[in-house]
Amino acid sequence: MWSPKTNKDGGFNQFYENMTETDVGDIVFSFADTLIKTVGVVSSSARSAEKPKEFGKAGAAWGADGWLVQVDYEEMNAPIKPKDHMNILAPLLPERYSPIRADGGGNQVYLAEIPKPMAAALLSLIGHQINIAIEEGQEREIKNRTDIDVTEKYQLVRSRVGQGQYRSNLERHEAGCRVTGVTDKRFLTASHIKPWAKSDDFEKLDGNNGLLLSPHIDRLFDRGFISFEDSGHLILSSSLPSDVVSAWKLHNPAIRRALSNKQAAYMAFHRKEIFRNS
Repeated sequence: MWSPKTNKDGGFNQFYENMTETDVGDIVFSFADTLIKTVGVVSSSARSAEKPKEFGKAGAAWGADGWLVQVDYEEMNAPIKPKDHMNILAPLLPERYSPIRADGGGNQVYLAEIPKPMAAALLSLIGHQINIAIEEGQEREIKNRTDIDVTEKYQLVRSRVGQGQYRSNLERHEAGCRVTGVTDKRFLTASHIKPWAKSDDFEKLDGNNGLLLSPHIDRLFDRGFISFEDSGHLILSSSLPSDVVSAWKLHNPAIRRALSNKQAAYMAFHRKEIFRNS
């Protein structure tokens, strides 16, 4: 993927900025002409690069300096039409900068971040045809490991988006979002406490290494704007804007329950390495 760094007038563009937020192993759904036709795995994070010559006259108004993200794509044999599945997808759309509308129509965007539950729902709809592509991307990320079998590789990949065996393990320990109180698992993200990318194989699948969180709370937790004390007390970063704290009622979490000893060990890592202390 390639994009300019700014709008043609030099202004900020969230969809171009999202290029810099990609991580190796992230899944990319390519949506065009009302269909998701290809799915890819990020194999190299964003770097500065000039517009590829292959673009030709396309994007003639764009500046030459941009972001390049390497993605290994797999074309689907049976593309899916999101509009046919909005009963599942509509409740999972991001609150801002969504690639599609609640009626299934597309928005004029380039690269949009979607919540993990939405990604998991899309993977479920796409089905087995994409398993191979994901596994191949994951094998590249972990340098073609040969010490684990295909089933283990698949479970590790599914754990990245909070699905499969990892989610089952997590749901044995957590019943709902500790901040919002939501317990309907259709609307909760299985979030790693110690990030997936920093976890070993056991930690990636360990149900103690996670919380069930509402999507907007997961975003704050994943990016270090909030964390938890071992007592279950919610910690707010000083970097978190006060209007967000107020709008999302973060001063009054719905549930305050102590972490287990095993959860606390992971949370100590989150407070030290992920939480924004200043």
